[in-house]
Amino acid sequence: MKKDFYTYQAQTTPHPLAMQVARASGSYIYDTDGKAHLDFVAGVSACSLGHCHPRVVAAIQQQSAKYMHVMVYGEYIQTPAVEYTKLLASLLPPSLETTYLVNSGTEAIEGALKLARRVTGRSQIISAHRAYHGNTMGSLSVTGFEARKSAFRPLIPDVRFIHFNREEELKSITEKTAAVLLETIQGGAGFITPQNDYLKKVRARCTEVGALLILDEIQPGFGRTGTLFAFEQYACVPDILVLGKGMASGVPVGAFVASKTFMASFQNNPTLGHITTFGGNPVIAAASLATLKELTETSLIPDTLEKEKLFRSLLRHDHISEIRGKGLMLALILKSPEMANHVVLKCAERGLILFWLLFEPKAVRISPPLTISREEIRQGCRLLLEVLTEFQY
Repeated sequence: MKKDFYTYQAQTTPHPLAMQVARASGSYIYDTDGKAHLDFVAGVSACSLGHCHPRVVAAIQQQSAKYMHVMVYGEYIQTPAVEYTKLLASLLPPSLETTYLVNSGTEAIEGALKLARRVTGRSQIISAHRAYHGNTMGSLSVTGFEARKSAFRPLIPDVRFIHFNREEELKSITEKTAAVLLETIQGGAGFITPQNDYLKKVRARCTEVGALLILDEIQPGFGRTGTLFAFEQYACVPDILVLGKGMASGVPVGAFVASKTFMASFQNNPTLGHITTFGGNPVIAAASLATLKELTETSLIPDTLEKEKLFRSLLRHDHISEIRGKGLMLALILKSPEMANHVVLKCAERGLILFWLLFEPKAVRISPPLTISREEIRQGCRLLLEVLTEFQY
């Protein structure tokens, strides 16, 4: 199987971790040797409810037995998608009432950019340095890290960048700007949170010049930071909200949300202004609905803040410079990239799954399932600290 993996499946790095997975359940992934691996990554923040959550599995099974794909997005009335978007609207501000369901976060970014240009009649997009929004050509164009982009140029034109949390640069947002696109919490850059009412000030500047504000909640959304969406904590409502990752607890999905008036612009001149074959798939929508109900009908979301406190109380070590992030979206900032590599790789050998961040080489990602238990947190932190102590400069 490993030989076939390297031969037939495209690779994205020279040295994949290449664990051969047999099954996964709760906070654990089990390899084909029967070894349990405690998961502090959750599929890079995707498995909100852990692996194979019974409510999600049941929803998938029940919907699969009824019907799966029947027609491209938006033509047939399919109950799971309607129920899901209605529930989501009830949990969002009134201006975010209509949801376009797609297949991934990066596709949701593409749709949001198209919508902003269509609504405003402008072309300029402003994003942030060290932002990450995906890897398709449009989302790569608004990713603020040249090392990931240079090999694929030319990208889409009229994109400019400002520095996250630098309010003096907001004057770059002008009457030429269609939209400002920001991650509510910067992910790849090292889990950087907004400071000094930054998002509120961006919102005010966008309103002043008639630009739209797009917030990328692909990673911090769906309870990971202690509220259903992170923007709720910053007194800032976007014009377009972009979702993905933890939305369906482990199956591929994305969405962008805006007003009904804005979204209606995709219906004419041209019709099919945005179209997707599998967006709104009923099986995926059923998983999304089950996930959202579980998150909002239990204490999982407020519990993330208590679990954050536990992580911060346990992860104290001379090698840890700081812990960034919020809730269960945390990044250990270590003394060197070599130390971060050591921790990720040695912990993997001992049955604890950690991972890197895209643009911060000294960071170690901690983004476990929201369902992780306090004992599992203690267990994983003990192992992590042991590995840190063993590191030799």
